[in-house]
Amino acid sequence: MNTKSSTRKIVITVAPVCHTGKPVPPESKNPLSPKEIADDVLQCAKAGAGMVHLHTRDEKGEQTFDLSVFSKTLDLISAKSDIVIQGSTGGISNLSLEERCVCLNEPRVEVASLNMGSVNFGETVYINTLPDIRFWAKRMKEKRVVPELENFDLSMVETCSRLAHEGVLDRPMHYNFCLGPGQASNLTANVRNLGTMQSLVEPGSHWGFTHDGMKDYSMLLYAVSMGASVIRVGFEDSFYYAPGKAARSNAVLVENLVMLIRGLGIEPATPNETRAILGIDKLRR
Repeated sequence: MNTKSSTRKIVITVAPVCHTGKPVPPESKNPLSPKEIADDVLQCAKAGAGMVHLHTRDEKGEQTFDLSVFSKTLDLISAKSDIVIQGSTGGISNLSLEERCVCLNEPRVEVASLNMGSVNFGETVYINTLPDIRFWAKRMKEKRVVPELENFDLSMVETCSRLAHEGVLDRPMHYNFCLGPGQASNLTANVRNLGTMQSLVEPGSHWGFTHDGMKDYSMLLYAVSMGASVIRVGFEDSFYYAPGKAARSNAVLVENLVMLIRGLGIEPATPNETRAILGIDKLRR
């Protein structure tokens, strides 16, 4: 028996830059400049991350639709690593549709987040209307970018199927369940809520999990036990790997997660294995 080929692989995504205005623990170094982000991502790749989730930000960490800093960051990363680049069509709602999906104009972006509906965000509303979702999904098809479908509540899971029926989304789909609570008023990250969302996944599709406001790895490991294909860590979601223990860098979050999944007999997917799991290779041929 080939034990290597039978080993289960999990994609570890890292989202390295925390939200603007979010308090940073004194022991943590939130990367902001292209070099800081690239150095952090490269350490995460060495530790086992197969994909990185990046927003287009300026050197102060503010959301921007200027691709120059984003592309400079990718230059530094791609010079030393083939980690999969995931862009974002998220960001603040007062940007135009084109500005929010500007990352799709960078050819090294292979995956992009696609929010599947609106949600309360702090005291405001994070707006993602159906016409907007269709617009971004069309642009992703044009650019041959795989959409990661960000689901904050149960209704969004069914929205994925409706848009697939319309032909807006291709099957099989890749869902990502974003549970919290963090800054967004999404469903609480607990066993019941994650299990309910996972039960609505279309057969043949795969899913991932992001724990916004994570205090420890317990829910990530539960997602792994339920069959998740992708799990995410990073300062965008949380600085903490155990109660009261903040990581000094994103690489520490990845290293600890890799140690835990290896204890379950699971290996982190390499970038090329990540491309195979998410169907990137087939789409970009």
